[in-house]
Amino acid sequence: MDREGLERALESAESAVDQGRGLQGTGFWKAVGKARNNAVLAAEYAGRIAAVDRRAFEQGVRLKVPAGVGTALLAAGTGAGVLAIVLTDEFDSRLFRSMVFVAGFGALELSTHSLAHWLVGRLMGMRFTYYFLGGPPPPRPGAKLDYATYLRVPPRKRAAMHASGAVVTKAIPFALIPSARALEVHGSVIALLLFVGVGQIVTDVLFSTKTSDWKKVKRELRAAKSWGSPA
Repeated sequence: MDREGLERALESAESAVDQGRGLQGTGFWKAVGKARNNAVLAAEYAGRIAAVDRRAFEQGVRLKVPAGVGTALLAAGTGAGVLAIVLTDEFDSRLFRSMVFVAGFGALELSTHSLAHWLVGRLMGMRFTYYFLGGPPPPRPGAKLDYATYLRVPPRKRAAMHASGAVVTKAIPFALIPSARALEVHGSVIALLLFVGVGQIVTDVLFSTKTSDWKKVKRELRAAKSWGSPA
C-alpha cells in the first residue's frame, strides 16, 4: 500500500464510522499496518488512525469502562488475590486453606494480564482508553490502546507491552507453588497450579503465536526492521 492507498483507506474508514458501520472492507487495518512499520508515517497518521479506531471501538463494543476505572478495578482484584493468599494461613482446615488459596490464584490470573499490559505500556509511553470484556470464551478483561500513542512508540517497545501480559499470566502459577507448599494446602492445588501453568505454555505455543499476544510480539519485531526507513 502506497501513501495514496493509505489515504483512500482512511477516507473509506472515516466514512464507514460516520455511517455507523464497521471497518471491514475499508482497508483500514492495512493502512494501520503500513503506519505501524514506518516512523515517518506513524508520526503523520497516528492521530487520524486513532480517531477512527476509537470511534469504531465505541460504536462496536458495549461492555467497556474508562481506562481509569478499569485499572482501579483490576488493581483491586490483584490486591484481593494477594490478600486471599496471605490470609490462607489463618484457617485451620486444610480444605478451607485450599479453597481460599485457589480463590486468590483465580483473582490474580484474571486481573494481572491486562494490568501488566497497562503498566508496561504506560512505562513505554503508551496510553489506554478503555477496558472491555472480550476474547475467546470465557470473556476476560482486555485493555484498549490509544492508537495515537501506540503507533508513535518504536516497535520493540510495543512488543514488550504485548509480551508483558502473557509472561505474567504464565509466571503466576509457578511463582505460587512455593507458597502453596509452605501453606500446606491440598496436593491437588499444587497439581492445579502446574496444570494451569503448563497448559498455558502449551496453548501459547500452539495458538498464541498465530492469534494472540505472541503473534503481536512477532509482528512488532518484524516492524522494527523497517521502522527507520523512508516513508
